[in-house]
Amino acid sequence: MKLNFSGDSPKELIFENVAEYLHSQHLKISKEDNSRPWGGFFVIEEDEAEKFIRLYFPHLTRQDLSISGKLSPKILVVAPEKRLSWQYHHRRAEIWKLIGGTAGVVTSDTDDEKETKYLHIGDIIQLKQGERHRLIGLDNWGIIAEIWQHTDPANPSNEDDIVRVQDDFGR
Repeated sequence: MKLNFSGDSPKELIFENVAEYLHSQHLKISKEDNSRPWGGFFVIEEDEAEKFIRLYFPHLTRQDLSISGKLSPKILVVAPEKRLSWQYHHRRAEIWKLIGGTAGVVTSDTDDEKETKYLHIGDIIQLKQGERHRLIGLDNWGIIAEIWQHTDPANPSNEDDIVRVQDDFGR
């Protein structure tokens, strides 16, 4: 199943198709959130991390990605012409791979945004703990495999570990 969806495809249809795709890959979804103004995400069961790595990051192992031991796999679905907040995290690093559609990314070690890097299918982005970043939807829906690499085993990262420097949606 291809994960390429035109920009005018309805959000509900995109999420149905991505869920079907994940089931076809025998990945267990623990949470689906399509309520984000930029799109949404699927959280994959953490005990599926090694399978997720084999599927989307086959050149790496769990040991390569593990900082504190805990890994949290997700699939991000970014809508056309939408931008996630310009943000960073205190308790995680991240690795992303564009697996469908189109997307761009901006990264920086400071609060100053740099130029957008346009991603191609298969491109991988590694984000250090504290590195500023923004995922950007381009002309079509973008589908990104993501792993949260938790850096604090006593206090794993969560959705509250987002420091927003700038946000198009006033959050």
